Amino acid sequence: MPAFDDSNLRSGFNRYFRIDTALDGALLDEAFRLRHAVYCEDLRFEPQRPDGREYDEFDAHSIHCLLRSITPPNESVGCTRIVFANPENPELPLPFERSCADVLDRRIIDPAKLPRDRIAEISRLAVAKRYRSRKGERQAQLSIGPDDFSGTSQPRFPYIPVGLYMGAISLAIRNDIDTLFVLTEPRLASHFARLGVDIRQIGGPIEHRGTRVPSVVDVPSVVRNMRMIMRPLWHTIDEEIARSLKQR
Repeated sequence: MPAFDDSNLRSGFNRYFRIDTALDGALLDEAFRLRHAVYCEDLRFEPQRPDGREYDEFDAHSIHCLLRSITPPNESVGCTRIVFANPENPELPLPFERSCADVLDRRIIDPAKLPRDRIAEISRLAVAKRYRSRKGERQAQLSIGPDDFSGTSQPRFPYIPVGLYMGAISLAIRNDIDTLFVLTEPRLASHFARLGVDIRQIGGPIEHRGTRVPSVVDVPSVVRNMRMIMRPLWHTIDEEIARSLKQR
C-alpha cells in the first residue's frame, strides 16, 4: 500500500518529514554536508573537499532550507537555498546570470533592470541518494510523478523537490522577494507547470551538469495559482518555515 495518496499530502509529509530554515550552526552544516554527499561524492559535479562540506561564494548572501526525516535514521533528506543579490555590491550577477548570459531572452525579462533587492535565485537543490532513486534507476534521476509513492519502509515521496521549492517560496515571501529565477532541467520545469506553478522559460538551454534552462517564477502568483491538491502541502511547509524562523 502506498505511504501517501494525492488527497493526503499534508499528513503524509508530516508523518515522515520536517523542513527548517538553516541559517547557521548545526543545520547549515548539515546542508553543506548533504550538498557535498550529492554534488561531490554521488554525482561528482564538484571536487571532494577535506572537510566534507560543499559551499561557494554565494552562500554568504543566501538563506538555506533543510528537509529532514523524523523517523529513523533521522537523516538529512534534501536542501536548497535562495541566493540574494550581494548586499555589498547588488549589481554583481546571480549564479544563473553568469552561466546564462549568452542565452537569456531579455525581451521576456531582464534581471539587470529589476530592483536587485526584490529578486533572488533558487539553486543548489540536493536530494539524498536513497530518496532520489528507486531500485533500477540511474542515480542522477529525479522525477515528480503522481504515481511515484513508495512503501513505508523507505518513503521516496515524489514531492520532495516540490517541498523544497515550496520552502524556498515561503522564504522568498518573508524576505520581500517578488521574482525568483531558477536554472533547472526542462522536465522538472514542465512538472511544476502541471502543478499550477507558472514557471516561464526565459532563455535557451545550456549545458550545465546536463541540459538546463533558465526560468522565472512570479512569487505572488505561486500561491494564488497553486492547484488545490497542492495547497495542504504548501500550508504545512509554510507553517514549518514560520516555526523555524521564530525559533531562531
